[in-house]
Amino acid sequence: MSQLDDPQALHSQAFDVLVLGGGPSGATAAYDLAARGYRVALLDREGRIKPCGGAIPPKLLYEFNIPHDVLVTKVRGARIISPKQQVVGMPIDDGFVGMVDRADFDPWLRARAARAGAVRLCGSFSHLRREPNQHADLVSVYFREKDTHQLSSIRARYLIAADGARSTIARQEIEGSNEGQYVFAYHEILEAPQVLGNPEQQRLSNQRQRAHAAPAEAAFYDPSRCDVFYDGDLSPDFYAWVFPHGKSLSIGTGSALKGFSQREAIEQLRLRTGLSQQRLIRREGAPIPLKPLPRWDNGRDIVLAGDAAGVVAPASGEGIYYAMLGGRMAAQAVIQCLERGSPKALADARKRFMRLHGQVFWVLGLMQRYWYANDQRRERFVRICQDRDVQQLTWDAYMNKELVKAKPLAHARIFFKNLAHLSGLASV
Repeated sequence: MSQLDDPQALHSQAFDVLVLGGGPSGATAAYDLAARGYRVALLDREGRIKPCGGAIPPKLLYEFNIPHDVLVTKVRGARIISPKQQVVGMPIDDGFVGMVDRADFDPWLRARAARAGAVRLCGSFSHLRREPNQHADLVSVYFREKDTHQLSSIRARYLIAADGARSTIARQEIEGSNEGQYVFAYHEILEAPQVLGNPEQQRLSNQRQRAHAAPAEAAFYDPSRCDVFYDGDLSPDFYAWVFPHGKSLSIGTGSALKGFSQREAIEQLRLRTGLSQQRLIRREGAPIPLKPLPRWDNGRDIVLAGDAAGVVAPASGEGIYYAMLGGRMAAQAVIQCLERGSPKALADARKRFMRLHGQVFWVLGLMQRYWYANDQRRERFVRICQDRDVQQLTWDAYMNKELVKAKPLAHARIFFKNLAHLSGLASV
């Protein structure tokens, strides 16, 4: 009999940590804790797939020990398209961007946590309450089991809330949780077009096609490239995308503007890119945070991680790497609390994360607020991206997850080019 089959047995024991949410952040936290020998339970409702382009840097693979066979494909470059159909290619000179499908990647992470010793529970959070104990205060979390809808409970000393954007736990327990900023992301997973030849041959063929046709007439799909559209018709305040997933692809958009029809935008994008006849596999939509919350813990027994903490990069919307790092830092903070017998270390998760990535998030937020404001600025932004210095520093920063400081002359050149575009001296 499993623990889930015997709710009384499950409630009778106290776990060191309960992780609520089994996405990349929660599954990583559960894995790290279980691998260290702590008693950890992972509660996830399963079946829900977050809308996500699925891009991950090589840094994630070795930092979190992810095998390459988990990837559905490797991307060797990107193409960005402006409102006036200005097309800029951004090849990756030496490297790749890995692509995952969250429908497979998240369950793989949860299964790995279970192999490490985490107890997996399937259900939806209901409420919590605290029970004094002889040695420590325990938090009891009540949840509805997935199949039976029976109300069960589990007790733990600490709770890592990785339950997504606009976290229920955060709203109930964390001060300042209403200060988050979000866009709503919507995408469709389509069956990828049949591509003849290997990806490199297809890429060269596409280049030849584009050389003899205007961008609007040369719409094509390349399984080795991500396409990003900065166009107010497709997203008035963010961007739209087509990302390859091997046998499938993700075509989506994000926006915080109420009343903007994302489904109509994707229908338009499918027509533009020649994907209107591709078979629909599934649709997904969800809010995506674009600003870390000012506080991630309640000072007592709960710490946030992943989207619940707001760790998705502004401008790019990249979240998987930051979610997994946030889950790891939440786990490390809880370990310190367990070892010291004090909850003070819970605040260390946010402090460490912001010390490493706060500056990057600030810069990206500034970029998004300025460059995504209207189509005229988007046009200039795409033009800036033609510059090889910009491209190289962009990929270096993405691969290494930090602002690149080793090339001061390149930064200086980019600074003055930005000034020219901001002042309107550069032509569009």
